[in-house]
Amino acid sequence: MNAALDFHAGINQGVAPVTYGQGDRPPRGDYAHARADYTCDQGWERYTAQDHDLYRRLYERQAAQLPGLACEEFIDAVRHLGAPELIPRFDALSERLHQATRWEVVAVPGLIPEEAFFALLAKRRFPVTNWIRRPEEFDYVVEPDVFHDLFGHVPLLFNPVFADYMQAYGEGGLKASRLQACELLARLYWYTVEFGLIATPAGLRAYGAGILSSAGELRHSVESAQPQRRPFDLERIMRTRYRIDDYQATYFVIDGFDQLFDATRPDFAPIYRRVAGAPEFEADAADDTRDQTASNTAG
Repeated sequence: MNAALDFHAGINQGVAPVTYGQGDRPPRGDYAHARADYTCDQGWERYTAQDHDLYRRLYERQAAQLPGLACEEFIDAVRHLGAPELIPRFDALSERLHQATRWEVVAVPGLIPEEAFFALLAKRRFPVTNWIRRPEEFDYVVEPDVFHDLFGHVPLLFNPVFADYMQAYGEGGLKASRLQACELLARLYWYTVEFGLIATPAGLRAYGAGILSSAGELRHSVESAQPQRRPFDLERIMRTRYRIDDYQATYFVIDGFDQLFDATRPDFAPIYRRVAGAPEFEADAADDTRDQTASNTAG
């Protein structure tokens, strides 16, 4: 299974308000103390020495893999997280981030409903899970923790174009929820923010958080001959299902972050209508291989 699945991309699955025990610091899934917008206090002072050491080991493992596999924009921005010896304080990180792109990070106890997620992004507030995985979950955690969110997502928020794309995505999500199109927008998030690749003069590189925070998928996505790699195509992405239990079978490649931002400018309503009437593609489908059930339903 993928070592770093991110379920922000599956936000339409809803919230799982589960508390995992008093030993977690901050508690895992502590929705009881969340505010109306699902944000909460980070509880930085509650992290243990073991928590900080686990974060450091995760950070150092991933940072060592970045050269030649991650895009330079990400590599340049990782330094803004600060030294890996301690889990960053969200307030201090937000100060640096706001100066760069007017974004901030806010703590959340875990998965949050789609409307709340979209609303935070639209206000340039990125939700970061405040708890960290246990040592036995070093290679695999079933939902995003503070390491995945900070290391995978936050660095590119220092990039002005990508930061604007994320805000535009949030604004589009609020509209999509009114048009019953959240699944289509979730696929866009999955294949860009989570598992996106970018073509650079130096070759193919990763920029998606689900790839960059994964011990195995980073090299697989860039170098393996197994997956398909397709040019960015908004409607094809919205018609393509995604895989949550293994490495991706298909990746979509952008030419630059401007392409992402430009893709969010049009009114998606007519695009949703076209996609809703078209057959879907399985995650590993070739151009001429469509999901048979969807094809029969559409026809």
